[in-house]
Amino acid sequence: MVLVMGLNFQSNRAGALAGVFVLLFPVFLPGLFSPLGNASPSTFSEWNTPKPRHSRLLKSALQRRSPKLDQSDLWAPLADEGWKPCVASKASSVPWKSEGYIQVFLDGGLNQQRMGICDAVAVAKLLNATLVIPYLETNPVWKDSSSFMDIFDVDHFINVLKDDISIVKELPAEFSWSTREYYATAIRATRVKTAPVHASANWYLENVLPVLQSYGIAAIAPFSHRLTFENLPDEIQRLRCKVNFQALFFVPHIRALGDALIGRLRYPSNKSGAKEANHPSMTTVANDQGPLKFVVLHLRFDKDMAAHSACDFGGGKAEKLALAKYRQVLWQGRVLNSQFTDEELRSQGRCPLTPEEIGLLLAASGFDNNTRLYLASHKVYGGEARISTLRSLFPLMEDKKSLTSGSELAQIKGKASLLAAVDYYVSLHSDIFISASPGNMHNAMVGHRTYKNLKTIRPNMALSGQLFMNKSIIWSDFQQAIVEGHKNRLGHIRLRKPKQSIYTYPAPDCVCHN
Repeated sequence: MVLVMGLNFQSNRAGALAGVFVLLFPVFLPGLFSPLGNASPSTFSEWNTPKPRHSRLLKSALQRRSPKLDQSDLWAPLADEGWKPCVASKASSVPWKSEGYIQVFLDGGLNQQRMGICDAVAVAKLLNATLVIPYLETNPVWKDSSSFMDIFDVDHFINVLKDDISIVKELPAEFSWSTREYYATAIRATRVKTAPVHASANWYLENVLPVLQSYGIAAIAPFSHRLTFENLPDEIQRLRCKVNFQALFFVPHIRALGDALIGRLRYPSNKSGAKEANHPSMTTVANDQGPLKFVVLHLRFDKDMAAHSACDFGGGKAEKLALAKYRQVLWQGRVLNSQFTDEELRSQGRCPLTPEEIGLLLAASGFDNNTRLYLASHKVYGGEARISTLRSLFPLMEDKKSLTSGSELAQIKGKASLLAAVDYYVSLHSDIFISASPGNMHNAMVGHRTYKNLKTIRPNMALSGQLFMNKSIIWSDFQQAIVEGHKNRLGHIRLRKPKQSIYTYPAPDCVCHN
């Protein structure tokens, strides 16, 4: 009897200890239990250093030497093809009596919100309404609660558009009840939540204008991509361009920090404002011949993109399983790419380029190891281990962290939208911009730099994928194919086709030919 009681006691004690262990397990291994939205490394794949996948090409690239003539052609600005911005407003057309107030609630990242702001102005113009400064939703992935006024110069925004629409920073007291919280608790007559993607002008006139006329206010949520690019008056199209390219300026401290980074890239011997101990490259280049040129590389290679692409990135079986599990939990089998093999995806150009691959593409294009490269990205899947090959090809590579002091970085640390705004600003002022894969940042920057006639390399994803699958290709053939395949992908004007975004293809709506 005593023996049985002792065994039961030991059994209960073991069960209790097991229960305590289960409760404490997440504390000791938080990475296994962190939210999927948090792009922290998985415990068994992202910490591993991936081996170079294209070692033969990499060896040749590391030994490359580019003639001065090639460098001259490479850095030459785009020729003037006679296109000029044409977004100027006509004489003041702001109505003396507004139909009411328009509120919009914008989700997504910085560039998606930027497009939503432009569309909101256009909708307010269509409806003869007063626009309330757009509300930016807290980003669910990066937990960033930055407001419009934290990111954009609101006074500049209002002043630039004063001849086009009426804008207010906040609602008058009689409508102070119209808040995000108010619309989150119940169905409200003043909220419009049925706006279709790429809705026509007539849809707004038929469905939103009556709400404005009845209540004096209409709140549209969600609002992302809720205005068509087709069959709109020219003045509305040009107004969208005016907002995007002229009204949306970042707040002064973001512009000042961006200017400081640009100065340190162009004048690397100037140590002003940067932490010298963490900045060896700032003293390695003498600069007696004026400002240096630099390339911005937007390396869009985060965990979400890697998983959603369903491609193989060379991390072995463990990485494949980790990404497949992540993809299944996040998208529940709704990822079309997972139905295809890696070879099929790469040959179709549907795989994002890895840091190694975009480095090889840049090297083949003629950029040598003295090229100053600014890395614009938030978090790279695999961290520094994944970037190491790119860094070996471009040892003068910099980013926000390497170029700023602790006090400078503290102003924007933990704020994904402000970090993205700094990258956007530096990207816009670079000599050349290239993105490793399509996305909102790529699309926004291609459009903005096209508007300003600046050189922008658009990687030929299908060509690159096919070349990287050829394991026997030699460097000279690879280089020739890359150069030939990108001759017409350097930022020249491309006329917008039906249904394409005005923010990526600003011609002929935002720029006119002389």
